[in-house]
Amino acid sequence: MQIFVNSQLVDPSDARIDVQDAGFQHAVGLFETMGAWQGRVFRLAEHLARMQASARVLGLADELDLPRIETAITDTVRANELDRARIRVTYTPGPISLLGPEPDLRPEPTLVVVATESTEYDPTYFERGITVAIGPATANPMDALAGHKTLAYWGRLRALRQAAQSGAGEAIHLNITNHLAGGAVSNLMLVKGDTLHTPIARGEEVKGALPAPVLPGITRATVIELAHAMGIDVKRAMLSIDDLLDADEVFLTNSSWLVLPVMHVEQETIGDGKVGAVTRRLREQLMKTIVCETGGV
Repeated sequence: MQIFVNSQLVDPSDARIDVQDAGFQHAVGLFETMGAWQGRVFRLAEHLARMQASARVLGLADELDLPRIETAITDTVRANELDRARIRVTYTPGPISLLGPEPDLRPEPTLVVVATESTEYDPTYFERGITVAIGPATANPMDALAGHKTLAYWGRLRALRQAAQSGAGEAIHLNITNHLAGGAVSNLMLVKGDTLHTPIARGEEVKGALPAPVLPGITRATVIELAHAMGIDVKRAMLSIDDLLDADEVFLTNSSWLVLPVMHVEQETIGDGKVGAVTRRLREQLMKTIVCETGGV
């Protein structure tokens, strides 16, 4: 296995990051996870554009060296001879001090790319769906970091672990007004009648509204694009737990599992307890899109 660290590919045992790195010291940094098929990353430009936008908005960097990051991703996938891969890109400002009167914000940034074989999920997850648990109401529109893929991920992973301990496959986060935000590591979508509903994500707010503390997922955006192409109405809205429980179909999206059906919210069954037609169609169409854009699945 080869890992890209800053400027070169190295063995994991030789990977080194400065202990003063702000990512290690203060969780200052961004990351992206993406999937590759036939050695080609799906929607790479969109992933990098999201990272660039977050870096600019959060003051991490005015401009990221996107060609360098893209080359690092491509080289890492190729070096590990992976056709089907999960890629994690981590970017931090490097060894800066945030505590001094004039912190140095222009050291050499840290870039790490790790490519591993994709997780093989149990096929029954997609045939029968999963159970989700209701997590904490912690998504805060006044939190400047909300809706961005930052390294401060402990809260989400803790909720996911607690959900797993109860037999659930994902935790549904709420925002501080008890509206649905999304999964701990995924975006949330509901089907009611012939309409697809999803919580408003960052960048989709109406003028004058509070910022949305929801990540604008790349897979989510692709599914919305496909839904429009299939003639399915899509509504971005403030959704409640009642909307979740009353939905005909529920599914989750991310770059690893793509479209994952939800059959139960804790003890409550969604719809008729079977994977719905819209969920199936969107997953099938997404797989076809991946084949078209990358050459295989």
